[in-house]
Amino acid sequence: MAKSNRLLLGQASRALQDMKYEIAGELGITPPADGYWGFVSSYENGSIGGSITKRLVRYAQERLAQGDAGSP
Repeated sequence: MAKSNRLLLGQASRALQDMKYEIAGELGITPPADGYWGFVSSYENGSIGGSITKRLVRYAQERLAQGDAGSP
């Protein structure tokens, strides 16, 4: 993982992986059995990544609206 993409919390990596598989299923994209996403089209991977970003932004906005900025 690139330095600029380091996760602040170790358990975040597992949560993001779980989210990736969940969103892939919602979009009708079959996750690779071996876990290697290199053979999935860039369009499909982009759809998954965009959906993850939207979901994370929505979650952050909801937390801020509730006055709960949380701690990393």
